[in-house]
Amino acid sequence: MKISTFGYTIKQGIKNIWTNKMFSIASIATMAACIFMFGMFYSIVINFQHVVKDVESGVAITVFFDDGTTQDQIDAIGQEIAMRSEVSSFNYVSAEEAWEEYKLEYFDGDEAAAASFGTDNPLAGESNYEIYMEDISQQSSLVSYLEGLDHVSRVRQSEMVANTLTDFNRLVSIVSAVIILILICVAVFLISNTVRTGIAVRKEEIGIMKVIGATDYFVRAPFIVEGILIGLIGAAIPLIILHAMYGRIIEYVANRFGFLNNLLTFLPVDTVFQILLPVGLILGVGIGYIGSRVTVRKHINV
Repeated sequence: MKISTFGYTIKQGIKNIWTNKMFSIASIATMAACIFMFGMFYSIVINFQHVVKDVESGVAITVFFDDGTTQDQIDAIGQEIAMRSEVSSFNYVSAEEAWEEYKLEYFDGDEAAAASFGTDNPLAGESNYEIYMEDISQQSSLVSYLEGLDHVSRVRQSEMVANTLTDFNRLVSIVSAVIILILICVAVFLISNTVRTGIAVRKEEIGIMKVIGATDYFVRAPFIVEGILIGLIGAAIPLIILHAMYGRIIEYVANRFGFLNNLLTFLPVDTVFQILLPVGLILGVGIGYIGSRVTVRKHINV
């Protein structure tokens, strides 16, 4: 592509936007609204998923051993657990440690009741492995594997919690996909209408260009540039606004609802926009390109 041709294409694309100011502003505003809603929804979803992931990380599978299992056999089981891809971490809890934790949880403030057991350990033989996973949806397969290991007497799992969290993640993914698809369709439709209006305004000019032998690219490119610029501008504006709003919203929630600080941990703005910024810009440019390209192919026969 010649530099002069490239410059002409960009110039005409900008000119098209300026010529059709009302339609262009409407398309940019709609694109901005779509990207803004997408950004808001994405920020909410990614924070919800972060909270769910925190909950998942605290859900453990507990593995107990047969009576008479030696420490070497327990260590061997630990080595097999460590090799499983589903496992993020695990730790060994001896019978003595289990009893100390039990006393703190159930005899807090009633030390006399705990002391009445003397040196007896009611949880003797209850040593176990606590196993944590990155993805709780893999719990059932891991439990099946653990139940088949030698010297394992029983495996305790939080099946209801696992199913609830798995279903919630699946629901969030489906809803996210549907909303994003709707937003994309609306934006493509509006950009298509804007480009179509530009084609109608320049109908005579396009006819003259075709008569004097202008190439397909030379005729179509300015309208595609117009769609891309509308998509880019329409994506950049809401992303800048969202970046400024996100930090303030987190600060407001933290100050206004202090009790949530112990329950929720919001992702920092840099972490959210590390993905949202490039995805939002690419989405805007992509929607602009698709909308203009489809319209140009349909309404300009060269």
